[in-house]
Amino acid sequence: YLSQIPPPPRVCLLTGGIAPMLTPPKEAYARLWDRVRERNLRYYDRYPGDISLVKKIVKRLLDKPAKLPARGKLTARRFLQLGLGLGGSPSAFASMHSLLSSALVNDGAENGDLEFTRAFLKQIESMQPFDDHPIYFLLHESIYADSNQPCHCPSDWAAQSALDDILASPSAVASGEISPPDFDYAVTCHPSDARPTLFYGEMVFPWMADGDYAELSGFGMRALAHSLAAKDDWGPLYDSEAMRRALAPGGSTRAAAAVYYDDMYVDFDCSMKLVKRGGPMEGCKVG
Repeated sequence: YLSQIPPPPRVCLLTGGIAPMLTPPKEAYARLWDRVRERNLRYYDRYPGDISLVKKIVKRLLDKPAKLPARGKLTARRFLQLGLGLGGSPSAFASMHSLLSSALVNDGAENGDLEFTRAFLKQIESMQPFDDHPIYFLLHESIYADSNQPCHCPSDWAAQSALDDILASPSAVASGEISPPDFDYAVTCHPSDARPTLFYGEMVFPWMADGDYAELSGFGMRALAHSLAAKDDWGPLYDSEAMRRALAPGGSTRAAAAVYYDDMYVDFDCSMKLVKRGGPMEGCKVG
């Protein structure tokens, strides 16, 4: 509205960070993976007992995915998408802990015999609305596609691409030995690995159309998703000069934004890049 709709609004209030209009999609997601890691570690600091429980669940799902009540299947990777909720309300951690505590019929069983409660499986479906709202999946990364970006490139499954880079870059631990990346859940789910298994954040992935989500897995839906990810002729999304004029002293618009330092949905640094001196939203007040 600030850049494309004349005249721009007189007042603009942004309550969930500022869209990273100066940051290419893959770079934005690379930053978010770091935020997601931090959020995971905070969760496990609060509920250390869930470290072994999550490992057990992921190992079970790697061995044998679970059928969901309304089609689709719960795989290890889909289970890790529950991390979407970790950055929400102040009760997000408690809600996750409660959900995990209700997951298993018998959490003392051997991995091969673990059974999930029906209530847990139904709650998974209600918490992951992609089957009922496929546009959330299809256009999730396309909203960052902007011909004004220097790279002028397609979204190209930016979150998955950034994760692939992480998985291809093992890190050194304190002992000097090389360890697999923290997000390699096939490794971290083993009890012998001291690291917790990390959940994902608010991201979409190409594999979501490969059977994990029933309504996303038809040929037409899969083809559409990959076509949108490959599309490289998007038009300009923002007009930086129009925004700068609207927000300048004496301009038509007064704007304020709530930006959160540890936000795992919108990277703080990407937001602040917009409001620094010379940025397209320099005139926006931030709190």
